[in-house]
This record gives sequence, structure tokens and C-alpha cells, in this order.
Amino acid sequence: MGLFSKLLNRPGSQSAKGFAWTDAALPQVAELEADLKLLSDDELGEAAAAAFSDFAGREAHIRFAGIAREAARRTLDERAFDSQILGLFGLLSGNVVEMATGEGKTLVGAMAAAGYALQGRTVQVLSVNDYLAGRDREWMAPMLDLLGVTSASIDQNSTLENRQAAYASEVCYAAVSEAGFDVLRDRFITEDAEKRIPERDVVIVDEADSVLIDEARVPLVLAGSTEIDPADAKIAELVDGLSKDEHYDVSPDGRAVSLTSDGIDLVEEKLGGIELYGDDSETLAAVNLALYAKALVHRDVDYLVHGGRVRLISDSRGRIAQLQRWPDGLQAAIEAKEGLETTESGEILDSITVEELITSYRLICGMTGTAVAVGDDLREFYDLEVVVIEPNLPLQRVDEEDRLYIMESSKEKALIAEIVEQHKTGRPVLIGTRSVSDSERLAEQLSEKGVAVQVLNAKDDSREAEIIARAGTKGTVTVSTQMAGRGTDIRLGGEEVAELGGLLVIGAGRYQSSRLDDQLRGRAGRQGDPGRSIFFTSLDDELMHRVPEASRFVTAGDDKGRIDNRRAQALVEHAQRVAEGENTAIHRDTWRFNQLVQKQRGLVLEKRSRVRKDGEGQDDVRAKAKDRLVEVEAEFGEEVVAKALTETLLFHLDERWVEHLAFLTDLREGIHLRTLARERPHEAFNKESIQAFASFWPDVVDTSAEAIEAAEFTSEGVDLPAHGMKRPSSTWTYLTTETTFGSDIETFVKKVQRK
Repeated sequence: MGLFSKLLNRPGSQSAKGFAWTDAALPQVAELEADLKLLSDDELGEAAAAAFSDFAGREAHIRFAGIAREAARRTLDERAFDSQILGLFGLLSGNVVEMATGEGKTLVGAMAAAGYALQGRTVQVLSVNDYLAGRDREWMAPMLDLLGVTSASIDQNSTLENRQAAYASEVCYAAVSEAGFDVLRDRFITEDAEKRIPERDVVIVDEADSVLIDEARVPLVLAGSTEIDPADAKIAELVDGLSKDEHYDVSPDGRAVSLTSDGIDLVEEKLGGIELYGDDSETLAAVNLALYAKALVHRDVDYLVHGGRVRLISDSRGRIAQLQRWPDGLQAAIEAKEGLETTESGEILDSITVEELITSYRLICGMTGTAVAVGDDLREFYDLEVVVIEPNLPLQRVDEEDRLYIMESSKEKALIAEIVEQHKTGRPVLIGTRSVSDSERLAEQLSEKGVAVQVLNAKDDSREAEIIARAGTKGTVTVSTQMAGRGTDIRLGGEEVAELGGLLVIGAGRYQSSRLDDQLRGRAGRQGDPGRSIFFTSLDDELMHRVPEASRFVTAGDDKGRIDNRRAQALVEHAQRVAEGENTAIHRDTWRFNQLVQKQRGLVLEKRSRVRKDGEGQDDVRAKAKDRLVEVEAEFGEEVVAKALTETLLFHLDERWVEHLAFLTDLREGIHLRTLARERPHEAFNKESIQAFASFWPDVVDTSAEAIEAAEFTSEGVDLPAHGMKRPSSTWTYLTTETTFGSDIETFVKKVQRK
């Protein structure tokens, strides 16, 4: 089957044995152990330094693996399993390695980072949050030190000096967001001494599928201070009074919302008889944003209100998405919906998607517990292959078929009964829910049944590590939102729990992605432990709305509402594949739009570097302000003029990019309407963005020349802020979301027809 999969060219089909030499490599690594144990720490460090200089290819990898195993044994009291050695080989070969939960990916990543560092490369190990980055670096530092590899970590509180020192280390641990923010900050430096990241060479991505696929489209934003523009409370109040089906429709997939004809008439009347689809595009945009906020963004599902502020919930992790906000218009609409003060938005100076950040590294590899399911996507967007590593000990977990019910109520009743029954035996139970509201409702129902529950969700994740670590002890019932990236193993509380069957994992409904289901399942059965998993689903679940044919089975339930039908069961898997296909399509669509923007950004950054370092553009400005500059040079000298020209060009180049970025954002938001003119949206976007970009540099030169003509010089040059060339008084970073707004085409056409 392995050969057959390769013939089909299926991504994710490689196993570790796909490396032609790994079968023989493991015994050879083992043979090194006895001799390596005799070495002193200094001698082992010297051997590590020589592994890649004195040896090459397969032999170098084998020798380094033996040395890394011995270093981990001495410093961490962890002798790497053969499965971890295979994972090391997979990372050193530039692949995404799939290893089950509890198989020791942190050690594998650290050994690989050291291996790349000893080859003279700089490595950044990117995690999903600051906590994991700091924890993993602190945990692995003794081994890295023994191998002679310098390491450091950063977090959101790190100073400029901390960051520069950390990135200068051979191995730097950081959250994806922090690395991305530093790349953005580096784009606006005026002196080399301000640069944070010297180069982006090797990146090892933890939770690779989550980062590379689920969060690929997430833009990281650098913003500058501007005046706050309050949301229109009148529009928010008006939209809040609209009724579903009567005034607006929601698409079957829950991604789009649009006004009905009655809704258009009512809104136009309430707003003083305006033409929504006339020339007042700003009002139309505000109404659409308020409608989106009302109908598609839900409190305690998509966000929390905490401390008087809206806090987003990560869909893939079930916790507060730190530093994250929606695009400014939607953020303000939701704040207006909740009656909150509009928060700072600021002028977007630049942004970078997670995908663009990762693909900027020379070499990408990563590790996760669930990668095969997105093997096609990893190949398409990153040219990466997946290597599957078999667990160190055979998997003992039993994964039962879903229990499918007609209605949500019958599903929850059966779910509660199962948990109560299992709890009576003392067996630990972990229940995964889709949202904060689901977790709280389930916990309340269990408490009413006399079951003490530990709740882990976005409202309070301060005790996360403690709660997860205790979830395998006898009699413990834990209700949690998404388990991805929790970073803590669930260990069974002794032999007594093993005799009870180990941890029971229950899913209170399928997620949009099968990988998220698998990450929940993977919490049971670690390192050969016994365990069991089961999912409860219903035809009412949001996921099942994607398959209308499921309605045929509404009469197929027994007296408890359970559906025991294989064809109905198959529809659950089908609905998940449909959802995954939709996400891939959105990813591909975003990628296509971002390609040209990324190229234009690259050209601007190259030009900016030449302006800063080589004085490019100065001759162009001199030609347009010749008389003025001859006069200034005679009074203050060439050096003062050159400095003023560089600073002025940099200011206007940065300002022009901000304007161009805003133009591209507006262009993209309305580009779907080009289909009315029988244009293809991507082609229309590319055509207009190229036309707009053609004048980029001439505009920079013209505005710089005008500024120089009007500026007053001193022996220090030009006081830019005094002459209107004022950079933001403060900047900050945040993540936003790639929101898919509903198309207004159908409504627009209907409106035109009615008129």
C-alpha cells in the first residue's frame, strides 16, 4: 500500500520508512550509545560540533542523532525513542512530521533545531503562543547548551534589545505572531541598529497544520495612531431590529448574509429615504457590517465581552485569541452591537499573513499530531510533504462510531446520561465542546446531576496546564473547548485508572475539521495507554446543514432519537469534507489575491533598502528641485542635503505604501461586483492594482521634491514633523481575521430590476 500510495502521488502517504536508509539507521544510532556514554560533557559537545563538519549526508545524520539522544539523556533525563529519532530525520529532511499526542514532539523539534544550527544555520522554532515558546525553550535549553548551541526566546514583553539578542542566537523560540510583528516593524526602520531579525533561514513550526492551514490567512497588522472614528450607533440599533427571513437571509453555509427586498425598503425608509445601492457606498458598507455583526458573529461563540472589551475566541483553539481583532469596520460594528466604546483602530501601516511570513523562510519544516488530512494543502501552498511516524508503543485506544441523533435535545440527553454513567465507575472523562456557551451549558447540566466538573474555556484558561494534567485522574470530569495546542499531556492516574479502561474522550459534536476531532481523540491512548473516544452528533448540528440530504433521516430515529443507519453516519463524514473543501477554496482564493500584493510589497521593500543604504532616488529629487538644493548645499553642505533627501524619500515612500495598501483593501472588498460586467474578479484586481502601482515611485519622487522645495533647512537637516512629515506618534500590532463577507450581487441586481 505504501508503494501504491506513492504511485498515486498522494501527499501525506510517506512513512518514515520512505527514507531509503532509515531501517538500517536506527540500529546504527543505537550502536553509538555505548561509546558516547563514555565521553565527558565537553567531549560530547565537541563531537556534536564535528558531526556535520567531519561527516556528510546519511552518516552525519546518524552520528548527530546518537549525540543528541545522549545529550537529552544527560540533561533532560529523556532518552529519545526510536520514533523520535525517525521524527528527527524527518525534520532534518525538510518535511512536516506527524507524531501522535504524547510522543515527544518538543524534544524532536529541539534536536532538529540543534542539528540545523550545527550546520551553520539560524533557526526559529515558532509556537502558537508565548507560553509554549518560553516553556519549550526553558525546558530544552540544557540539552542545547550541552550541544554547544545558543538559544533564547521572546514574548510580547520583550524589549528591542531582548529581541535582537534572541534572534542573534542560533535557535530562537517565539510565537508565530511575535515573529510576524517583528518582520513588520523591521520594514519601517531608518537605521540598521533598529533591525530585529537579521535573516529568516530555517523555521520549525510547532502545531504545523494549525499554523500553516487553519491560520494561514490571518493577517498580522502594524498600525499607527489616528483619531478614533466611532461606530454609527444609529445603524447598529436599526439593524438590531431586523428579523431573519423577513428582512435578511443567511446563506446555508452560514458565511454570508444579505438584506431581502423588504429589508432594503425598511432600512432606506428608516435612514431618511436614501438609496442604499445608489451613490452612498459608505452607508451601505456600514449597514452590511452591522448586519454581519448581528447575524453571523455570536457572543460566547465567536467572542467574549470581558473588561468592557470585545475579545475574540480562536476557532481552532477554543481560547481567547490574544492581540486579535476583526478588520476595523467589523470590530467597530460588534462594539456598537454590544454598546461598547469604539476602540482604537489606527491607520494600517502594513500587514503580513501568516502564510506570507512562513514562506519567507529559506527552509520550512514542522511537526504536529494531525497533518495527513491536509497533505494536499501543505503540498499546494508550501511544497511540503508529510512523514508519518508510528507511535513508540502500539495504540490501544478504541475509537467508536459516532452516535447520531435526530435532534440536538436528544443528543444532549444521551450525552449527559453517558457521562453520568461513566463517572459512577470512576473513569476519567474529557468532553470537548464547540464553544464557550456549549461548555458552560453542559457543565451546568452535569452539576445538576451531581457531577463535579472542571471547565476549561476562553473565559478562564489561567489554570489550563493544571486542569489538563489532572484530567486523567480517577473520577475527574473535564469539559473543554478545543484541545489543539494545549501543550500538556494527559497522564493516567495510576494502574487503577488503566483497569477502568483509561481516559474516555467524548466529543459533543463534530468540528468543522476532522483534524480537530483527531486532536481531541489523541488525548486518550498516549504512549500505549488504554483509552476510548466517541462523538455524539445530531442532524441539528451546524456542520450537518451542509448536507441537505440528511433531512431524509429525520424519521429514522428510535424512541430515544438515535439513528442507527450507516448511510446517515456517512453523511457526517461527508459534511466534514464539504466544510474542509470550503476552507481550502477560501485559502486558495486568499492566496491568489495576496500573490500580487506580496510581489508589490517586495519591490517596495527593495526600493526602500536602496534608498536607505545607497541613496537611490536622490538624483531624481535633485532634478526636480535643482535650484533649491544648489542653494541649500552652498549654505549647509552636501552631507546635510543627502541626509534630508533620504529621510524625506523614506517618509513619502512609507506614506505612499500605506495609501496603496488602503486602495488594495477597498478594491478587493468590492471586486466581486465586477462579475456584473462579466469580468473575472482576480483578473480585474490584478489589472487595477498593477495600474495603480505604476505611479508608485514617480509619486514618491514628486511629493518628496515638493516637500524639499517648501522645507526650511538647518545645519541638522530638515525637521520633518514641523513640515507635515509626521510619522505616527505610536504604533501597535494586532492580528485581524480574513472575513468572508456575503456577496451583494444578487441583492444589487434585484434592486436594479425593481427600479
